[in-house]
Amino acid sequence: MRQISVLAFLGCLLAGPAWADFQPVREEASFRALVEGNELTRFAVRLEVLPHGEIAGRGFGQNVGGRWEWRNGYFCRTLEWGSGGDPYNCQLVLRNGDTLRFISDQGQGDRADFRVR
Repeated sequence: MRQISVLAFLGCLLAGPAWADFQPVREEASFRALVEGNELTRFAVRLEVLPHGEIAGRGFGQNVGGRWEWRNGYFCRTLEWGSGGDPYNCQLVLRNGDTLRFISDQGQGDRADFRVR
């Protein structure tokens, strides 16, 4: 029984900030103010969301690139790395302090938390 409690506790720590602590980023100007001149980091991924609509960085030892635009309150982007990538997807952006949460499929899909540094 004790082992289950420890695993549950560790799961909560790894899950990151609670959903309720995040606030939506609705405006492009607000999003730009958060990312311009900063790096977004997650595990072995470091990305820059550049002002002229490009994404550049490295992830797990490979170059990462892509394009982005702000459309109807969503961060819409493509990503390419190695011989693969992610197709165009519009994501809901949420903020909690220096963490940005990107939720694919306009907030209905998978999520990824990035630290703003």
